[in-house]
Amino acid sequence: MKKLTLLLLAIASLPFAPARAELQGAWISSVHNINWPSKQGLPAAAQKAEAVRLLDAARAAGLNAVMLQVRPESDALYQSRLEPWSRFLTGTQGSSPGYDPLEFFIAEASKRGLEVHAWINPYRAAANTSHPRAAGHISRRYPQYAYRIGTVLWMDPGSPQVRAHINSVVRDIATRYDIAGVHLDDYFYPYPTPKGGLPNFPDDKTYSAYRAAGGTLSKPDWRRQNVNALISELARTVRTARPGLRFGVSPFGIYTKGAPADVKAGVDQYHQLFADPLAWMRNGWVDYLSPQLYWREGGPQSFSSLLRWWRSPAANPRGVPIVPGVAVDRMASHGWGSDEIARQLRIEKSTTPRPSGGFLLWNIGPVAKNTKSVLPLIRSN
Repeated sequence: MKKLTLLLLAIASLPFAPARAELQGAWISSVHNINWPSKQGLPAAAQKAEAVRLLDAARAAGLNAVMLQVRPESDALYQSRLEPWSRFLTGTQGSSPGYDPLEFFIAEASKRGLEVHAWINPYRAAANTSHPRAAGHISRRYPQYAYRIGTVLWMDPGSPQVRAHINSVVRDIATRYDIAGVHLDDYFYPYPTPKGGLPNFPDDKTYSAYRAAGGTLSKPDWRRQNVNALISELARTVRTARPGLRFGVSPFGIYTKGAPADVKAGVDQYHQLFADPLAWMRNGWVDYLSPQLYWREGGPQSFSSLLRWWRSPAANPRGVPIVPGVAVDRMASHGWGSDEIARQLRIEKSTTPRPSGGFLLWNIGPVAKNTKSVLPLIRSN
């Protein structure tokens, strides 16, 4: 047992996966049917046809990977014994679509030279609490750790049982599917309200149990420790389930106020989201980070300033690959021109230190639609 423990610790201490092709990909979002499938209840053949169109677009853009959201609300877009089928497939949580979407995506992506990374949301239990949840859903198994925040149902990061369940889900995916990696998004604790205040997250009982067991951390530090525990545990899970898989996280693009000094911070990730991506890099828990740099170049949250900071030795002494998230969707939502996307992709390639680079596009939709003729610009950059 002692030898096994030492082996697991050694694996977890690896800085990141072996060098390979730069990660140049796009997110395919299933929550709210943002990207795929386009709506709930489509026949399997129509879902498959949509998937093929998205993968064809990724290939045409010269990408080499897609981040497929397979767990949008503690559910599954794949055959699972641990969690129910996602309602975003059929309209009813727990109802089978008649095939295995993740298996289909992997097979079709392989034909096009694309990797599939399994993207999971760790703590969202329901994107809208008005929709019924299946009997085996995590919120039914652990109702004492399921909290309603606005219209969203959130599982408590401070619960060891919840973290253990997430690890079991990730191990199941990593061992049964030929994925290239596991990817987490930025939702750990809820974002601030539109007025800037923190929502009431009712984890007093969980925190009291921690204190009663001898814990001495303040509540904010305890919350950050909870997130750190999940990241470190998942790193161990991914690397032991199948060595060689990439494990990465896409955190909010600004770490905290004053980091860097020339950027204006609205959301303070460290103090408001209780996430500490610098700790994840410095401890070697992640193979890459994809901070969401969803701002224009040259503005108060300048793309280049943020990217330089994330890649700097001060923030990233181990040289963990920083693969910035680039907001191609803002060509529609914020009136960006495709030249802004081309500019950011050029900046990514020229920003050092860069032991390994790349980018992730939020999201595949504008690529598939070739919004503002962006597809050839992505390919050429």
